[in-house]
Amino acid sequence: MREHQNVEWKPSWRDEWLKWICAFANAEGGVLVIGRDDDGNPLGVPNARRLLEEIPNKVRDLLGIMVDVNLVEEAGRELIEIEVDAHPHPVSYKGEYYYRSGSTTQPLKGAALNHFLLRKVGRHWDGVSLPGVTVTDLDKSSIDRFRKRAVRSKRLGPEVSEEHDAALIERLRLVEGGMLKRAAVLLFHPDPERFITGAFIKIGFFRSDADLLYHDEVHGDLFAQVDGTMNLLLTKYLKAMISYEGLQRVETYPVPEEALREALLNAVAHKDYADGAPIQISVYDDRIMIWNSAHLPEGWGVEQLIAKHSSRPFNPDIANAFFRCGLIEAWGRGIEKMRSACRAHGIPKPVFRFDGGGLWTMFEFAKAVEEGTTRKTTRKTTQKTTQRILSILKAHPTASRKEIAVRLGDITEDGVKYHLDKMKKDGLIRRVGPPKGGHWEVLEEERS
Repeated sequence: MREHQNVEWKPSWRDEWLKWICAFANAEGGVLVIGRDDDGNPLGVPNARRLLEEIPNKVRDLLGIMVDVNLVEEAGRELIEIEVDAHPHPVSYKGEYYYRSGSTTQPLKGAALNHFLLRKVGRHWDGVSLPGVTVTDLDKSSIDRFRKRAVRSKRLGPEVSEEHDAALIERLRLVEGGMLKRAAVLLFHPDPERFITGAFIKIGFFRSDADLLYHDEVHGDLFAQVDGTMNLLLTKYLKAMISYEGLQRVETYPVPEEALREALLNAVAHKDYADGAPIQISVYDDRIMIWNSAHLPEGWGVEQLIAKHSSRPFNPDIANAFFRCGLIEAWGRGIEKMRSACRAHGIPKPVFRFDGGGLWTMFEFAKAVEEGTTRKTTRKTTQKTTQRILSILKAHPTASRKEIAVRLGDITEDGVKYHLDKMKKDGLIRRVGPPKGGHWEVLEEERS
């Protein structure tokens, strides 16, 4: 037997324990036992029968709630059990709010208190109205881009293309009491940081944890932040492995683009914007780490996060807008999509770590591909293209470079010229007759 989320032991009564009763009432309820030591051994309460009358009155007068106070006997000693129900409305003790988390009682302050109070009345932070901002203050180009994405995703009908901006914002339920919600400002205002501190993304490249080589910041509405961050990661921060299919250049990134985008969208959609800290992306030679000030649903750990689960967005209005324009799904499948993309890419699955202050998502890169492996892959691709051209020349000896390119379908005319010249040099083919009016003769097959 030990203390846990719903059980607390105290050796004797002190009025300070009213904080623990307040915390139980604000969480899932629980039992406070008076007369046990920290190991759960019964000590007894000398004045138990007097406390049976005093405790309920103090709870009523100072907390404004009712509790059941029972006298129990164990090993010949009298104990007091105070049973506390979970309450639908916030409960305070001398103006302070307390909450039960695990086996600890914690005071609620700042952003945590705001979220607690909103949750108790069925609200979310991003759904609160923001006075002083109107639809005309929003970025019309951002709204228009959203329209196109939403119609293309078929999650909003084509009629939204003709709607006024105000009607679209209303359709997305981003208006409350005639005022825009915070979500509307984050999604469509050109400078949401005027109203919401830390609503941007930081990216840095680190040689080591203490050695920052260069960094960038991405500002603007949330859609612009996602697009701008992805562009920076793929063009500046992540080194792509280069290979060729014929003359076509192929870039392979250390993390699949789909998984990276999904992780970024998760961070943006689920961030606690009341925290004031930006999303932070740390890139190293062998990994990339994404941090956001997220909160897991009540009672969740990383185990529930990576298992199949229903969608429970921290910012429902932001998540709804992202869903309507096709950026995310509404089924809680984002993490599984990341894991599947990494498996297909041949790299380890992403690692998630929740440290109480936020959520880390880390992708480890596959070991660097040696130059010899790249050459082997390129040579194999070239051999395959050569065999295709030889087959065409056998069936159509008079085919021109243009005709060969058309039949291949994935190589330009210049690419065909490159391969023909190489094949002639290797003694696989020769040209018989003039450039115009002559024909190709296949001398031998390429040896692998």
